[in-house]
Amino acid sequence: MSKGNLDVVGIGNAIVDVLSKTDDDFLHNNGIRKGTMTLVEAAQAEALYAKIGPGMEVSGGSAANTAAALASLGSKAGFIGKVAHDQLGSVFRHDIQAAGVTFETAPLVKGVPTARCMVLITPDAQRTMNTYLGACVYLSPEDLDEEMISGAQVTYLEGYLFDRDNAKRAFYKAAQMAHKAKRKVALSLSDPFCVDRHREEFIELVNDHVDILFANEAEIMSLYKANDFEAAISAARVQSELCAITRSEKGSVIVKDGETIEIKAEPVAKVVDTTGAGDLYAAGFLHGYTSNRDLKTCGRMASVAAGEIIAQVGARPQRSLADLLKAKDAA
Repeated sequence: MSKGNLDVVGIGNAIVDVLSKTDDDFLHNNGIRKGTMTLVEAAQAEALYAKIGPGMEVSGGSAANTAAALASLGSKAGFIGKVAHDQLGSVFRHDIQAAGVTFETAPLVKGVPTARCMVLITPDAQRTMNTYLGACVYLSPEDLDEEMISGAQVTYLEGYLFDRDNAKRAFYKAAQMAHKAKRKVALSLSDPFCVDRHREEFIELVNDHVDILFANEAEIMSLYKANDFEAAISAARVQSELCAITRSEKGSVIVKDGETIEIKAEPVAKVVDTTGAGDLYAAGFLHGYTSNRDLKTCGRMASVAAGEIIAQVGARPQRSLADLLKAKDAA
């Protein structure tokens, strides 16, 4: 696959997830706020890892999950993110390349280890994430591959990465590269607390550099300090060119100019783990978008992909999403 002829290139944290089932008491006893993503330092990460029950290690990272799902849907996807030259870094590189994603970012040779995220899953399928960013924070503008970005229809930026100045500069440079090549830039807000930390900069980024905005209900309300969802929608319509907002079991809403398209959630027999639901929604949407499908079809593809991932443990699809879409179309 030519790295200069991609549908989507994602830029984000390269993380290996450690998934572990737990209960509300464990979260409470360890002062962990349920349903959020908390950044932890190396010592905290090691202490928590020692306390959790049996875990399953799988490659993760929000934009990396989106890239893997795009490949599963049949799109040509690339990823830019930083791992260390260590065992978990090798696991991450193997997994994303095996998924069919172009990944060529040079590893960090000296210093901190590859990032890992302890994903604690409670019986109600909520996921609570404690993330040690490690090598991720060393992603810099120098790691950007201009051939990959200028050749991709969409460059997809992961909001989580905005917590570090080096990565922030990489965001702006990537957006500049994409727009110089007359390509599109998409942003996922990632987490309401991430939005709280960077609200003014995110608003500037959305206004000046982003063509497609992905958010969930809490994130979009946080971004625009809205008291209700309708107020957030109104602000999104004015501020963003195209916005797709997920609402869990209520489905999603796509806003473009004066148009508001409501998409139903895909029926799921049993919700097992909500990890990656937003990542897969973005993948389905961008797969449709880069295939020149109408917005309603993009939303339906997004809903199918998100519905598939919450019916399994982990944020990487375990069966072909392209086959799943074909089966849904044929039904």
